[in-house]
Amino acid sequence: MLGSMSMNKQKINNEAIYDARKLGKGKMVVLGLQHMFAMFGATVVVPLITGLSVSSTLLFAGLGTLLFHLVTKGKVPAFLGSSFAFLAGYATIAPKGEANLLPYACFGVACASVLYFILSALFKAFGAHRVMKFFPPIVTGPIIIAIGLTLAPSAINNCESSGDNAGLSWIVAIVAIAIIIICNIFGKGMIKIIPIICGVLGSYVVAVCLGLVDFTSVAKADWIGLPFTYDQTVFSIFTGDTDWGLITTSIITIVPIALATMVEHIGDISAISSTIGKNCIADPGLHRTLLGDGAATLLAALFGAPANTTYGENTGVLNLTKVFDSRVIRIAAFFAILFSFSPKFAAIVTSIPSATVGGVSLVLYGMISSVGVRNIVENKIDFTNMRNVLIMAIILVLALGITFSTAGNISFTIGSVTIQLSGLAVGSLVGIILNAIIPGNDYKFQTDEDLGANEIQKDTREM
Repeated sequence: MLGSMSMNKQKINNEAIYDARKLGKGKMVVLGLQHMFAMFGATVVVPLITGLSVSSTLLFAGLGTLLFHLVTKGKVPAFLGSSFAFLAGYATIAPKGEANLLPYACFGVACASVLYFILSALFKAFGAHRVMKFFPPIVTGPIIIAIGLTLAPSAINNCESSGDNAGLSWIVAIVAIAIIIICNIFGKGMIKIIPIICGVLGSYVVAVCLGLVDFTSVAKADWIGLPFTYDQTVFSIFTGDTDWGLITTSIITIVPIALATMVEHIGDISAISSTIGKNCIADPGLHRTLLGDGAATLLAALFGAPANTTYGENTGVLNLTKVFDSRVIRIAAFFAILFSFSPKFAAIVTSIPSATVGGVSLVLYGMISSVGVRNIVENKIDFTNMRNVLIMAIILVLALGITFSTAGNISFTIGSVTIQLSGLAVGSLVGIILNAIIPGNDYKFQTDEDLGANEIQKDTREM
């Protein structure tokens, strides 16, 4: 019986590596570097848009990831990077990236993290079984698909370049895509495991040869420097003339955004669970993942870095490499911390052409959506049931339709406060509501223990 169970598990995860130590320390280091580079494309964009420090972003992405792994007992191979969801909040408080206003925006983000703690407590109090009845695969699957598809335009935009370099940019992007595909399909040994790094390095060399890389900022940057200054932290707003009105505005404007990001967090954890073949929602539990995400966001915000969130890009890397060991993610976090103290490195990173990032992102974002499709297929969702068809259809149409509309979001005003909801947030919330009110929700959430018991019963019947 036990032999049968072992064979079944091996059959399911025949390509998966859950203990990277058997690959050797050298390969683990390279894999960690790959995860760090995977998150750069999106993580670095946030400080570039908002005016926050790139170095502090790297530092607290690394520290936030380690804190997340501490809270989740190292059971979730997730890397935490900058959240795009709060961009509207930063833009409202500091529209031009004003250095004196950004700490106020960060204070609002720090307060938003409290909502993570509240929801975490609800999961702990009522249990995942009751709460997850609202998040079955017919809801989370389309959400995961929508996450990948809504990111797709950013990948295309990165691949494109205005002016005379448009054609050259696409060449660089295609090189990155081609290298990733070749390494993943035809690669042997270590090459097969690190297709992302190979794609980045290969396309970067091509970009240099085509004259698309500007090294001016790299030459001027210092080798060693502090990632942030006291003036960039939240604490600085209480040491001078504190604008309490702006603090209130920041809280009211930014805190509601967390409601949308928490829904996305559940989708991300579902994607990771589906990718690695382990039920992270049950073990270590959503209460721990939410607590870890909230704690990482609080830490980052207090010290002037963007809000943290679980990163879909790194989920894509997991899906490509089949290396699901959290140790590799922690190695990536240590590298992010180390490199955050080097302005020279930050300058090198920012010199990577957007076309390279776009080429890599095209693959990773597609992999995210494919995980959502797999989540639906593996759970054998019955699409002859109109209930399932309607829920999925509405989630996808709202998420994609609103995102790609002229407005790009749904905004409404309560008193003097304007709240903006992204297409993904609206689609997710409506999907959750429809699943709750439409009759026929027979989904039963299974823990790893439940699945093990089912296997035992199956094997007993076969004996």
